[in-house]
Amino acid sequence: MQKYFGEIALTITAIIWGSGFVASAIALDHFTPYQILAGRFIIGTLILGVIFHKKLKNIDKSTMIKGAVLGIFLYLAFALQTVGLQYTTPSKNAFLTAVNVVIVPFIAFVMYKRKIDMYELVGAILAMIGVGVLSLKLSADINIGDLLTLGCAFGFAFHIFYTAKYVKDSDPILLTLIQMITAAIIGSIVVVLKGETSVVMEKEGLFSLLYLGVFSTTIAYLLQTVAQKMITETKAAIILSTESFWGMVFSVAILDEVMTIKMVLGAILILGAIIISETKLPFLKKNRLKEIRNWITAR
Repeated sequence: MQKYFGEIALTITAIIWGSGFVASAIALDHFTPYQILAGRFIIGTLILGVIFHKKLKNIDKSTMIKGAVLGIFLYLAFALQTVGLQYTTPSKNAFLTAVNVVIVPFIAFVMYKRKIDMYELVGAILAMIGVGVLSLKLSADINIGDLLTLGCAFGFAFHIFYTAKYVKDSDPILLTLIQMITAAIIGSIVVVLKGETSVVMEKEGLFSLLYLGVFSTTIAYLLQTVAQKMITETKAAIILSTESFWGMVFSVAILDEVMTIKMVLGAILILGAIIISETKLPFLKKNRLKEIRNWITAR
């Protein structure tokens, strides 16, 4: 039952992040990217702090260090993605960010000699291809924006991997709170250093920033951290990669984007990736094939 709760929670997270594409597009009309990053993490810190402040009495040094590491990876990944987007196309940015689903299992293999599950690896590659079909416009040019976005993919991959590792013996709520505090501090320092402290208060911009802070940050990352206690980091990365699919759904529904055959094909590939990693295609396993052969022989 826990396994299914984890999968459902991560799917909800991906749906929320998908809807966040629309909120981000609106927010960028009113705030700079670094103001949005700082704002969403400050909102997340305030909400989690108010709700779970009593838990801080039980926090230990280990949880603080782990939460800080996650917060650094989280802000670094978002910052690289944001800066990368200024030099490359949104489609390339989305595709290269999704490369994290393939990086995650190799981090486990290289750093901890953990055996790579071939079904999960195939699923991860298929998910990445699906995101590419869904969002990528054909272009072979590679620029600094692409390299920065690839760095962002590594940041998200390490964040997913270490979330799964740390949450095994730490309180997921405290981990989420500490990483929010860390990202909020870094984000605030960056805004001050860049001289972007002046903010125009407009209702549309504030509502979109509030949505990003409450849903795309607080609720989504709390769900992710709790859910990763229950499933492998590679499966988590594959499920979270559906963010691009949900982004497409909300763009079509809210921003009146036109649905294309390419979008449908990308969605099918991503769904296939999840099915492969989840079911491991039992009908292809040796015992199952033997049963089928015996059944055919008997007839």
